[in-house]
Amino acid sequence: MPQMSPIMWLNLFFLFSMTLILFNQNMYFSFKSNKINLNKINYKTPKTNWKW
Repeated sequence: MPQMSPIMWLNLFFLFSMTLILFNQNMYFSFKSNKINLNKINYKTPKTNWKW
């Protein structure tokens, strides 16, 4: 079985790295996230009397 030179291993590493990066970017930007409307959410903060 023939051996691969170090430059070929480096090329193979870059090929797989770029494939992984492009795949992750594609998956990240392909889904649209649902934005939460903050006006509909009622935040109830309890009133506290601070006695210092």
